[in-house]
Amino acid sequence: MHAYGPYLYRTVYAVVRSPHDAEDVTQEVLLLIYRSLPECRMDGFKTWMTRIAVNRAIDWKRSKARKPEQPMEDMDWQEEDLLASNTGIAAEEAAIAREGRRQVREQVQQLPDNYREVVTAYYMENKSYEEIATDTGLERKSVESRLYRARNWIKRNWRKEDFE
Repeated sequence: MHAYGPYLYRTVYAVVRSPHDAEDVTQEVLLLIYRSLPECRMDGFKTWMTRIAVNRAIDWKRSKARKPEQPMEDMDWQEEDLLASNTGIAAEEAAIAREGRRQVREQVQQLPDNYREVVTAYYMENKSYEEIATDTGLERKSVESRLYRARNWIKRNWRKEDFE
């Protein structure tokens, strides 16, 4: 654990991109490696461990994509205040974040219809391209194109002053 733990953590982090989640997955990986040691052929040990780490990180990322967390806009202000108190975020910061999300939702309503649908689904409902394509009846490439065009439209039409 001491010899390979930091290496495995960096490997997992490269896939999951979250320090907290990387720690959890790394612990699971270390347990998997420990349990699998009797079957291990010691040639290519580091490669074997790395493969276990990468596979477990990919599995974790896929499972997280299948069950997205509750979007923040679905929470009411009491849940946000509870979340803020549990995570150490000040109530004022939670209120500022809530107001920022409200302003973003208002701006999203001004998007052209064909962009609004995919932007809302992707960024606010945390849906994948495939899920959006299924819901809208579009091809996956069309969803990608609309999101790309929507981002460009936003860059051209939204100003920082709109959010102050």
